[in-house]
Amino acid sequence: MRTKAGKLSMALILTGVLLAGCGNSGNNASGSGSASTEPSAAPSAAASAAAPASPAAGEKVKIVFSQGADQTDGTKKLVAAFEAKHPDIDVEVREFPNDSSQMHDQLLTILSGQSSEIDVLNLDVTWPAEFAQAGFLLPLDRYIEQDGIDTNEYLKGGIEAGYYNGQQWAFPRYNNAGLLYYRTDLVKKVPATWDELLKQAEQLKGQGGTKYGFVTQGKQYEGLAVGFTELVNAYGGKIIDDQGNVVVNSPEALKGLKKLIEIQTSKAVPSNLNTFTEKETLTAFIEGNAVFARHWPALYAQANDPKVSKIVGKVGIAPLPAGDARSAAALGGWLGAISKYSQHPKEAWEFLKFLISEEGEKIVAINNTQTPTYLKLFDDPEVQKASPLFANRDFVNGLGSAVPRTITPQYAKISGLIQVEVSKAIAGQQTAEQALTNLETQIKAVVAQ
Repeated sequence: MRTKAGKLSMALILTGVLLAGCGNSGNNASGSGSASTEPSAAPSAAASAAAPASPAAGEKVKIVFSQGADQTDGTKKLVAAFEAKHPDIDVEVREFPNDSSQMHDQLLTILSGQSSEIDVLNLDVTWPAEFAQAGFLLPLDRYIEQDGIDTNEYLKGGIEAGYYNGQQWAFPRYNNAGLLYYRTDLVKKVPATWDELLKQAEQLKGQGGTKYGFVTQGKQYEGLAVGFTELVNAYGGKIIDDQGNVVVNSPEALKGLKKLIEIQTSKAVPSNLNTFTEKETLTAFIEGNAVFARHWPALYAQANDPKVSKIVGKVGIAPLPAGDARSAAALGGWLGAISKYSQHPKEAWEFLKFLISEEGEKIVAINNTQTPTYLKLFDDPEVQKASPLFANRDFVNGLGSAVPRTITPQYAKISGLIQVEVSKAIAGQQTAEQALTNLETQIKAVVAQ
């Protein structure tokens, strides 16, 4: 396996999109406010890439897999296992920033140039519809059918995230949802509401060598849009309702935004929280500097790894606190897809098929603590050992009811608008009411396009 950093293949020409994922980053949703916009239409057939090349007999085929930087050895083990089964295929891993907004923009730039430099892509749960509408992805339906893959054996939410306009464009690799992490040596009673969390975070800050009561994602990037989604839903609001109406400017959404502002400007959080992505959140928590942290399931493994963590054995996990309506965690995760411009679609599918197989997802679940989407793995003892979450039926079942981010080609634009307006409100540059009024007008304009 070879690994190198992903680079822009042409000048960044797209404007207006800010997006991440989840999450996961892994599932990281890290990112900053780089600007771009999705292409308005798919490339024409005449402009598409040259026909796939056929390797000569005995020739080894190289395919390129793009994903965010992996801080574990999970990807190396994954690729090694695949190459052992497919000695005729060499997989090069091209790592992009764990800033999902930047990764999103770089991938759009590469693909809008109809480049064949990437074969298999790792996509945030919010990206498939956008990339499919732009004509950048190869439909997977015939591959799924020819190999007899049963989509019912996978988490429903992940399958739905990769489905758009009657076709399956991406296949889930791992899904997850936001969680509350806490120090078991400091927290006596897990907070059930956001008000309780804020109160405890302020009271416990400084105890046990901590510097902060609570850390979360506050930078202007997809992670902030995720936090906004969670708080709005926790207080009974929505951004767009089930009928497609823009309902972000509601009393419930206003209460959620005001609570988000209260949390992110409180004395319990770092003064530079507006620079925090998943990476900074994780670092602060595993170094023993925070009492509480909002993060994804992948944090658990590193928090209990004695090679990197100072709080091994002192880590608790709970659902995110509730607002007036409920506890709401955003659905996160990543899906695999094949570039329409790949010169080796057959080999690309073989690799993607391995990624979503029981063996492939098990490797990632154990080594990266990423929540599998292949349902049988939740009964696997080795997978359950990797994280107590995987043996927790409430957690597994809860993935199906996590708050989705709207499956629409316009999601990137909507997320970008949220990031800007919410950041201004948190910084005190406008009121929460002004932010929601602006969002209502702007999102309606995007939806009407």
